[in-house]
Amino acid sequence: MPKSKLRKSKESAYTPPPAKAPESFKIGNPVWLAPAMVSMFIVGLLWIVVFYLIGSQVPVMSDFGNLANVLIGFGFIGVGFALATRWK
Repeated sequence: MPKSKLRKSKESAYTPPPAKAPESFKIGNPVWLAPAMVSMFIVGLLWIVVFYLIGSQVPVMSDFGNLANVLIGFGFIGVGFALATRWK
């Protein structure tokens, strides 16, 4: 196999400019996501526990019915699960 001729001077060789790195988008979680998700889980759980323990003595909870208080607690937990679907 024949060998190619070597260049006499490397200075005359063309070197292309370095390619710019493409701008990368941040792939990850927003800063607020984890605290909001955990907060919703905790608030929902606490709402249900407080309702069952001393719900008749808490002014806001005594205004709602039994089913409404349970649905409010599960609503907070549901929002927590909805936020968890955005977790990457």
